[in-house]
Amino acid sequence: MHVDLALHAETKGRDTSAARARPQRGPWLQIVTQILQLAGPRAELLRHCERPWSSATFAGARHSVALTFQGNEAIEDGEQFIEALADHEFVIPGHLVADAALRGTDHVNGAPPRLSVEIEILLLDDI
Repeated sequence: MHVDLALHAETKGRDTSAARARPQRGPWLQIVTQILQLAGPRAELLRHCERPWSSATFAGARHSVALTFQGNEAIEDGEQFIEALADHEFVIPGHLVADAALRGTDHVNGAPPRLSVEIEILLLDDI
């Protein structure tokens, strides 16, 4: 274990709780976690991306999430996920979900069959 002695000497005797605090994470992890919970245990996260969004009165971000459901049972989960998405109440402290929309699906009849889903979430900062 490496300890920076100069930093230790500088902070000795001072409250370093802010220095030890973990950096704030954006809400992306909570969004992805809640999406995966809604999608069920057979869903696989392919990707997540986030880009800033703003209007004259609001600020936030658009979150794009791609999932895949592989196998017949998983595809049933995916179809239920698609039905439930529009009415689902996401709870992200400090933020409001303004829109949760299906952007596309891709069905592949292979061995095994697969359903891929792309969704987009508009998350606004709750000021």
